[in-house]
Amino acid sequence: MDEAVSRLVFYVNGSKVVEDTAQPEWTLLFYLRNQLRLTGTKLGCGEGGCGACTVMISRYDRTTETIMHYAVNACLTPICAVHGLAVTTVEGIGQPGDVEGQRKQHKRRLHAVQERLAKAHGSQCGFCTPGFVMSMYTLLRSNKTELPSMAEVEEGFQGNLCRCTGYRPILEGCRTLTRDGCCGGQANGNGCCMDPTNQSNGDVVNGHANGNGETLQRPVSTTLTNSSDFEESYSENQEPIFPPALQLSDELDKQYLVIKGESVTWYRPVKLGQLLKLKSEFPHAKVVVGNTEVALEMKFKHCDYPVLISPVMITETLAVERTEDALLFGG
Repeated sequence: MDEAVSRLVFYVNGSKVVEDTAQPEWTLLFYLRNQLRLTGTKLGCGEGGCGACTVMISRYDRTTETIMHYAVNACLTPICAVHGLAVTTVEGIGQPGDVEGQRKQHKRRLHAVQERLAKAHGSQCGFCTPGFVMSMYTLLRSNKTELPSMAEVEEGFQGNLCRCTGYRPILEGCRTLTRDGCCGGQANGNGCCMDPTNQSNGDVVNGHANGNGETLQRPVSTTLTNSSDFEESYSENQEPIFPPALQLSDELDKQYLVIKGESVTWYRPVKLGQLLKLKSEFPHAKVVVGNTEVALEMKFKHCDYPVLISPVMITETLAVERTEDALLFGG
């Protein structure tokens, strides 16, 4: 067997974490809440359905030389799967304090996403809020050249559920951080479609026509908040940087990881030969990538899987090739 390492190394909110006693059955959510005491990330359904546990995971893609950001369910993500990655939780975002006293106490102001959800009345009980914040935050970090569209926001929220607030205030708060805005100021070529002051003669914008063809205006507010309420602006230049150590060195990427727990052993081979050898030695071992099946079987069905294998660092299993008449997976 190739020389292996048994120490987990990853980053959480910019701080390096070195763990020698991790149990492979631990999830990232368990580790954040119980080991690091970062309780902003919530335990909801525990099966990847509600999104209350959403965090951002970042990695450096050495093929494209870009930093990739992903919103993941921490309740399903194995702690062993974050070796060599950077994790950002709801506690790790926000702007440095402007007040001198705040700097000394290392306090942070709300991030633009957090502020807009709060001031747009997008949080009631607040249990789902960290998940929505991190899904929107990840979407902003992933769009390098422009703000996301509302269609992208709605798609990004597919894994987030809210049981009490309702989605309108959540979406309206996040809309202010999209390139769509509202109508984008394109209604009738002048101003916003939701602004009653921009109604021109004969146009039915915020009203309806009566039987005589006259426009009846309704003096009602069509928004839950006003852009002037927001103090925090969004700028990618103000975001925490990706850990330089992970970008400059591929040492952690190349490590053959073996984490032996009390009842489960986690293998992360980095070569195809290592993977084949493991499957030959442990034919009933579970291969784990997204962990959407194995995690639920272990948690709710109490299935025992003494050997788990993660193939995510093997080049041959990641290759995708597009030809004129086919899409080829694997090398």
